[in-house]
Parts: sequence; structure tokens; C-alpha cells
Amino acid sequence: MDNRINTIAGWTLAACGVALGLSIVGGMAFHSERPEKLGYAIEGVEAEGGAGGGAAEVPIATLLPTADVAKGAEVFKKCAACHTATQGGANGIGPNLYATLGEPIGQGKGGFAFSDALKGVGGNWDFDKMNAWLTSPRKFAPGTKMTFAGLGNPQDRANVIAYLNSQGSNLPLPAAPAAGAAPAKPDAKAPEGKDSVTNTDAVNNLANTGTPASGAPSIDPNAAKEGAKAGK
Repeated sequence: MDNRINTIAGWTLAACGVALGLSIVGGMAFHSERPEKLGYAIEGVEAEGGAGGGAAEVPIATLLPTADVAKGAEVFKKCAACHTATQGGANGIGPNLYATLGEPIGQGKGGFAFSDALKGVGGNWDFDKMNAWLTSPRKFAPGTKMTFAGLGNPQDRANVIAYLNSQGSNLPLPAAPAAGAAPAKPDAKAPEGKDSVTNTDAVNNLANTGTPASGAPSIDPNAAKEGAKAGK
């Protein structure tokens, strides 16, 4: 009886060892990491290494003239858990944002307890600073108490800024930056058989590029006279 019990216990331990080994090998083979690029957008999560993947940032001034205040109000609903934006609205987790554009950064708002990081930024809220703040609060003011990751879509930011501006600020929109001059195209090579300077047939252009001999009549009057005498 004891031998049967020992045999069963031995097989049980062996099976557990095999199962543990398979679990370890499977974990190594199918180890999961966060992909470099998310397959779908997750609200409030910034892509690692900064949004845009190195794409050129669109100046907010180019988007504000076509910004939609109504759409900005819709996007602002993401912020409504912490902020109000109506006149006389109460501070909550975050300050009331009525008439924020144009005001000093990290000051006022009925004595709201701003972080030292935001107080230290200085200056007033303008369109560019608000755009930078909405892009990434943590980058704009490292150490801020703001936990929202930011809005990755530039048009969403423009719409929200237009909405906030309509709530008591009403600052004139900035002028859109002038379009940059088109980059100069590199000089094209002349087609084969063409002169690289005049782009004419090289054979027909030899008279313009050759150097006459020192005794040629075209540059030596005496040679011309001697030629005339010899012809007589």
C-alpha cells in the first residue's frame, strides 16, 4: 500500500514539475510587451516618445481661423469632470476656466491652489501657451498636478481653445503665419548633347565657346591685311 502511495505521489510531483516547466517556457516564448504603435487610440494615453512621431507640428494660428466652437464644447466634455468654464462657475478638482485666455498663468481663479510648477511658468495664457498646455501638461509645466495626458489631435486643441476663448476672453485670433517660400529646386542637368550653360546644341555652340587663335583675322587686323594682299 505504501509503495502505491509513493508511486502516485512521485507521478504527481513529476506532473507538477512538467507543468511548471511548460509554463516557464511558454511565458518566455509568448512574452507580451506594449507595441511601439498602438493598434487603436486609447483616450488620454500619449504615445511614447511624443505625439506625432516626429511629424512637423502645425502652428495653432493656422487652425484657429477655421476652429469650431461647438465642436470645442464637445471636446471640453472630457475636461468637465475637473473644470467648469461658465461665468461664476465653481472651482473643482481644477479651476474654473472662464475668461482664462489673457490671464496670468497659475494665478487668480478664486484662490485656487495651483502647483508651484505652473506658477513658475510666468506670463499670461495666450494661444500658443494654451496649445502647448493642452498638448502635454506635464511637458509644459513639469511637476504639475494636472494628470490629464493631453489632446493629441491639433484640430481638437484648436476647437477647445476657440471654445475657451468664447467663454469670457474673446481675444482677437492671431494672424496665420505666412506660407513659407517654396524650396528652390536643384539645378537640372542639361540633356545629353546640349550645352549646360545655354541649353543649345553643343555642336552649334562651339563658336561661342571656342577661343580664336592669336593670328585670326577676327582679333588681328594686320593678319587680315596680309591675307588680302596674298589674295591679289
